Amino acid sequence: MGKIKYLDKIEKLFEKSIVVDNASLQKYVKDKSYTKQIVHHLLRKGKIKKITKGLYTIHNDPQLAVFCFKPAYLGLQDALSMHNLWEQETIPIIITTRKIRQGIRTVFGANVLIRRIEKKHFFGYEHMQQGNLYLPYSDIEKTFIDLVYYNEQINDETLKMIRKKINNGKLLAYLKDYNEITKKRVLSLIEIK
Repeated sequence: MGKIKYLDKIEKLFEKSIVVDNASLQKYVKDKSYTKQIVHHLLRKGKIKKITKGLYTIHNDPQLAVFCFKPAYLGLQDALSMHNLWEQETIPIIITTRKIRQGIRTVFGANVLIRRIEKKHFFGYEHMQQGNLYLPYSDIEKTFIDLVYYNEQINDETLKMIRKKINNGKLLAYLKDYNEITKKRVLSLIEIK
């Protein structure tokens, strides 16, 4: 194929960006068909990896799929593990407001679970360091509310650890946007009157 024009610029873009989309590549290349040709070449050489249609990375972490479903964060048992409240192995669980198919997807040979949430319930996350990347994870209070909201089972040991670390004021503030049934279930499990 000879020397690919723009290759140095594109490789630098991948080095400084966690996830790169086709629109970003086209800013450098200006030609849609040539962009596809460059992407195909880089994929074939193994220099980049496809996360999902039109989104690529040089990293090998399935959790990066969270950036493909923005607005989104990693939550539920995955967030419990990140906060050291859960010791079992878990797959990445992405919570998004986008109207997409929920369920298991395969990213880099690993399973990733996608769950949807209403826009009014999309809050309570922070970027946490995972290796050399910063990924959006729900905080402890939002993780606990989401577990109840999605009817996930919480074992007694995990519940005790959550009770020790939870900020009751933040939890109560978060619950304002939820219906009464969810509020009562959360408060009864956390034992707040």
